[in-house]
Amino acid sequence: MINDVVIAGAGPNGLMLACELGLAGLRPIVLERLPQPSTEPRANGLVGQVVRALDRRGLYERLSGSEEPPVPVPGYVFGALPLDLSTLEDNPIHLLPVPQVRIAQVLAERAVELGAEIRYGHGLVDLEQDDEAVTATIAGPDGSYRIRARYLVGADGGRSVTRKLSGIGFPGVSRDDSVSRTVTAYPPAAWVDPATGTLDVPGYGVIPPFLHHRTERGLFVFAPFPSREPLVTTLEWEKPEAETDPMTLAEMRESIKRVLGVDMPLEPPKGDGPPTLRRLTGGNTRVAERFRDRRVLLVGDAAHVHSSIGGPGLNLGLQDTVNLGWKLAAELRGQAPAGLLDTYETERRPAAERVVMHTQAQSTLIAPGSAVTALRELFGELLRDPANVKRVAEMMAGADLRYDMGVRDAHPLVGRWAPDLTLRTATGTVRLAELARSGRPMLLDLTEDASLGQAVSADRIDIVTARADGPEPPATALLLRPDCYVAWASAAARPDAAELDGLRAAVRRWFG
Repeated sequence: MINDVVIAGAGPNGLMLACELGLAGLRPIVLERLPQPSTEPRANGLVGQVVRALDRRGLYERLSGSEEPPVPVPGYVFGALPLDLSTLEDNPIHLLPVPQVRIAQVLAERAVELGAEIRYGHGLVDLEQDDEAVTATIAGPDGSYRIRARYLVGADGGRSVTRKLSGIGFPGVSRDDSVSRTVTAYPPAAWVDPATGTLDVPGYGVIPPFLHHRTERGLFVFAPFPSREPLVTTLEWEKPEAETDPMTLAEMRESIKRVLGVDMPLEPPKGDGPPTLRRLTGGNTRVAERFRDRRVLLVGDAAHVHSSIGGPGLNLGLQDTVNLGWKLAAELRGQAPAGLLDTYETERRPAAERVVMHTQAQSTLIAPGSAVTALRELFGELLRDPANVKRVAEMMAGADLRYDMGVRDAHPLVGRWAPDLTLRTATGTVRLAELARSGRPMLLDLTEDASLGQAVSADRIDIVTARADGPEPPATALLLRPDCYVAWASAAARPDAAELDGLRAAVRRWFG
């Protein structure tokens, strides 16, 4: 028996890919070497365009507990410098402060609803490829076994077994000149403003919540989450000694004293769950030599690792899976035009390289030294210009990408993420995000005569005839890929013959 897809890794990226394949009618098998879902505290939430991507799959409501759509935040940070986003007309930075454990839980539930099989305690140990399939050797609770699948996707993290077994190189750099410490703990209650979470440290001063706070000796963050216990983090630039003892609150207290120059008493967490006591030394910046080796593909940290500053990891990885899922499904159904699967790497590699670039830049901006302080003063001036703020915000959100759709002199939206629209249809008012939840291609027709549906075959594309509910839309017609990127667009009230030919060409290029 040959299965369609096996996914190695049941973290958020592997589970999101399973959801995307499930929307397309496939039933992937997800392998996870751990015997049960991980409870290790890692990411504290999601930042950037991925929040809106989850909204367009109906997952934002499950994670946020709110029926309201995502709302951008008024401010953020870049390299521990403030970003005032309140003046931006189209603010791209959205936050979803949900811990990674919960994100994985919700994605696992959704993947199973859509028909995925998740096998905990089953780890990939070997693989072989031939012209038809990948043969994977799995170590399970009852011993080893083999499974064949037409494609194998590695979503198994920075130390990816899939990548190593495929012989894919992972060039880059490793650093060992910093130590990051994170704990769940409470500073003295009298120091915390209960309304804002601002920390007023005697002998030092005011530290805003959630934002990176740089000193000449390191970095400090206080994150008073409203529905869970607060996190305290430090980053010190030092050549660390080999640490063998477990992390403790006393060690964190000493680190805070070095970073801020004052003592900060810490109370242990009050909840029943295991406390966060994490120490990380150094870091890696690497991008895989290739994201695909014949029938093996890589997503997320298996394909790229980088600094976590600014929270780009899951934003990048989950968008990998949304890009890959529909293309892989089309390939498996025999509906993919030639070369479609190769566009996964050509589109997502630049996204990874851009994250590597801006996280390295941010790491430089938080380093110690008077030269860095001077650089920060210059950047601070530049970030008072709204145009620069917009550019940096779009970069951090991943909203500045424009995929090559193979069209010259195209509408400005072509290749970009489809804008959020509210539409009036025959059945009522609906958001574009709600229409996108099927994961199917969509032709959105806002033209005067609503005749675009006659120009293309509707068997693989959802055709939606509507009117904009609100301001004049930026286009009168949009052809959207399942990942919500615009493959074709028109601004004409009635597209002419040449534009209709362009529409048909875009349909053939992306959907066969």
